[in-house]
Amino acid sequence: MSGEPRAVDACAFCRIVAGEAPAQVVLDDECCLAFLDVRPLFPGHTLVVPRTHHETLADLPPELVGPLFGRVRRLARAVEEGLGAGGSFVACNNRVSQSVAHVHVHVVPRTRGDGLRGFFWPRRGYDDEAHREQVAERLRRALASEDGPR
Repeated sequence: MSGEPRAVDACAFCRIVAGEAPAQVVLDDECCLAFLDVRPLFPGHTLVVPRTHHETLADLPPELVGPLFGRVRRLARAVEEGLGAGGSFVACNNRVSQSVAHVHVHVVPRTRGDGLRGFFWPRRGYDDEAHREQVAERLRRALASEDGPR
């Protein structure tokens, strides 16, 4: 062993993927993990991450791009159908505004008049832990009602 830290030791998202840190997981498969953002723009704001550590989208191997975005597409549909959102906002920051150096895609439910404008976004969290779990469960049910990536 070289003495260098494992990615799982250095990366918050790798610890979540490894089951070493808590998260409200809504999708868990061989490719990716999706979980509720701890600082959501709106309830249902979900992060989709590849199971393997890659810092940015450009670092992601080409063979993982399609599978990652297939899951992102499913989550975008799930936040709309499962939460009754009018639409969704999908974003991936690379380095600038990337709070965790592990490629991740934000899937945020949107409704008309929700106050999301430009880059001055209000944060609206969950009422309590029960509300957070309820939102996670609704997303899990919406994902389970599908028959795989579309």
